[in-house]
Order: sequence, then C-alpha cells, then structure tokens
Amino acid sequence: MEEETNTSTLAHVLVFPFPIQGHINPMLQFSKRLASKGLKVTFIITHSLSKLLPPRSNSSPIQIRPISDGLKDDEKVDDYEAYLELFERVVPQSVAHLIEEYKVTNHPVKFIVYDCLMTWVLDLARTAEIEAAPYFTQSAAVHSIHYHVYERALKLPIEGSLISMPSIPLLRPNEMPSLIVNPGCYSSINCLNINQSSNFGKARLMFFNTIDKLESQVLDWMRSKQWPIKTIGPAIPSMYLDQRLEDDKEYGLNFFEPETDACLQWLDTKETSSVVYISMGSFAALGVEQMEEIAKGITQTGKYFLWVVRASEEAKLPPNFKNDVTRQGLVVNWCPQLAILAHRAIGCFVTHCGWNSTLEAISLGVPLVAMPQWTDQPTNAKYIADVWRIGVRLKVDDKGIVTRDEVDVCIREVMEGERSIGFKKNVMEWKKLAQEAMEEGGSSDRNIEEFVAELMHM
Repeated sequence: MEEETNTSTLAHVLVFPFPIQGHINPMLQFSKRLASKGLKVTFIITHSLSKLLPPRSNSSPIQIRPISDGLKDDEKVDDYEAYLELFERVVPQSVAHLIEEYKVTNHPVKFIVYDCLMTWVLDLARTAEIEAAPYFTQSAAVHSIHYHVYERALKLPIEGSLISMPSIPLLRPNEMPSLIVNPGCYSSINCLNINQSSNFGKARLMFFNTIDKLESQVLDWMRSKQWPIKTIGPAIPSMYLDQRLEDDKEYGLNFFEPETDACLQWLDTKETSSVVYISMGSFAALGVEQMEEIAKGITQTGKYFLWVVRASEEAKLPPNFKNDVTRQGLVVNWCPQLAILAHRAIGCFVTHCGWNSTLEAISLGVPLVAMPQWTDQPTNAKYIADVWRIGVRLKVDDKGIVTRDEVDVCIREVMEGERSIGFKKNVMEWKKLAQEAMEEGGSSDRNIEEFVAELMHM
C-alpha cells in the first residue's frame, strides 16, 4: 500500500479499464480530468500492462495500482478466449481485496468507474457498500445497437438488407458491428459486448466517451429511457483540446515504441495538407493481398504518405517497398498519432475507424478515408461518411479486398475532389464542438464537474 499523503482528505475514486490499449488510454485521460478537479484517483491496471506505462513521479495526481490477472511474469497471451476466462476468475478477487485494503486507510474508496465490459464490478462494488458507474468506450450508437441485441429487439441472425433501430440511421449488414453479423468469430468478445447492456439503467451514472452534439439523436433516445448518461468526451490529452492540463500531450501507454523524431522531422519537410496518414491501429491484421493493394494504391496517388505498419505486419509489404518509396513515403512501425494528426502537413487519415482514432481525427480537424476492419468500426465508418460527412468509406470487391484503384480514387476525392472542401468544412465544425465540449463550462466538462461535486458530498 502506498504511503499516506495529503490526499487523505480527498474523495477517492478507482478507475478500472479493460486491459486493451483502446480502453486503457481514454480511461486514463478521464482519470487525469478527475484528478484535476480535486479527486484522489487510483488507476487499476494489470501487472503486465503496468510495465508499459512511463515512470510517474511521487507528485503525480494519479496513483497507479497494478493487480493480478492470473498471468505469470512475462507470460504472453496466445489464446484470448482462455485469457478472458482466467481474467474473469482472478480479477474480481484482486479488486475486492484492493477495496478492503483501502478501507483501513485514511482514504477508503467511495466510487469505482469501471469499463462497461466488466459488468460484474457493479455488484462487487455494492457488496462492498460503495457506488460504481460504467464507462462506455465506444460510440453511443454502437452501444445502443448492442442494447437492442441484448433486449432481443434486434433479432439474430440479421435478416434483410436494411436494419432499423430508434434514432440510428438505417444500416446495411456491412455497417453493423461485425461481431453481431458474425457472432461465431470471437464469441467471448461478442458476449462481452452484448452483455454490457445488462447494466443499462442499473448504475446511478453512465459515462460515455462521446460529445453530446456529435450523437445527439441516439443520446436523446437513451435519456428518454431515464438512463443517467453523462457524456465526458472526447477523452484525448488536454493539450489538443482546451490546454488546461499542463503538459498533457500523451495518453501514457503504448504497446509499441513510437518513432517520434523520424515521423515529425519528415513531416516538417512537407507542405501543408499534402500528406496521407495511414494507420490500422494496434490490433487489425491485413492479408498480404490487401497490403499490396494499399501499397500500390497509395503509390498510384502520387501523394506523400506516412504509413504505420507494425513490425509483425512488415513481411506482408511488397518486396523492397520501403526502400522503393523513400522519395514519396515513410513507413514506420509506430508513431505518436496525436502529434501526427495535429501536424499541418497531414491532409487526410486512412483509418480502421476505431472510436479513439475517429475522435482524435474529429478533435484535430482531419478528413477521413474509412477502411473499417471489425467490431464497432463499420458503424463508425457509416457515421463518418453519411452522418457527419467528414470523409468517404472504401468499398471492397467481391473477394472482400479494397483494390488499389479504390484506394487511389478515394484518397484523391478527400484531398482534392469536388467534395473535399465540404469534408474539410464539416470536420472543422466538429472540431470546434469537440473543443467546446471540454472547455470550462462545456457540456463534457460540466458533466465531469457535476460528478465530482456529487462525489465530494457522498
């Protein structure tokens, strides 16, 4: 247990993400916001992932508390389904023990903010006589779709060419969350996504990493059901939004080492809005044929490009590709995405449409070329192209491949086509709304303030 400090008079909240980078980082940002409002915040993370966090000083406003998830030191996760079973068996005991540990200190836990995938935390917290609230890491629209499946208002398997749900645009099957359409793929993850809805309306609060005006229709529908929703997004570092948290430029966790200097120095040599940035995130794995089509397509555009290809994916590139394109492009294993998107040279972002990447692009005013891979990404792509109108979605051929010509045409359309001005105008309007939400008195900032005030008086 850490030493007692002058934080003993503060209300104490635990923040507990699911152990995936895309869930940890936004919840870590939320933790920074809570700490800046005067709370004592303890961030729970598994032992293995805690090693990926940078060293924190004793004066850091957030205490990092590693817990056991059942893995041995340096043990790798090869079978994700087996890991989930281990996680759900071991971690509840670890969290319960942590709560008991804090009870005998000057700062017992008052509240737990937990990842929505771990619905069991609400019951555990109430058994320990404290309150808890889920944090929803995907878009409100996607969580609403999962709710309709959970309630069996949307029957599976999906039938028909169009799916209708309240306050959501009509969706084709390929615009639905992929695990709903193909439930046999990663069945355990699909069950987690669906079962998160079992907490809807049961907790006293529900935190959503989104912006009120970005998803106003579906949020209004959710609130009409008396769900206690608080939007607190976009949960990205403060220096890219309101700049109120000093030196808050990074999330704080990277599964891969970013090649920061190489990327930024290369971009500094390029003209404004002249570079295509391509990244499929930390998880998606494309096939060899698809990698070749992207490589040929981006080369065909004649545009400068910065392409993130993880080390595990490099062998899928065409032979000698990295050396052959040095005048046109830079291929790196990882990069500091926020700093890249904020750079004046970036003209568009070819993305897998993960929710964090989508919010980052919106917050930094970068038009998108959507290439969704799985889970929530097809639905995010639908909103990007047809609701927010900040980019286009790449179409796949009969084999499920995005061809080089499709890559070429869509990048040109976003960067220089007839609709490019509209895409840029729309994304800049959404950027303004994202920044306003997190500024003092903005909708998201106000929701965080209200939660802190409530917690202080519990």
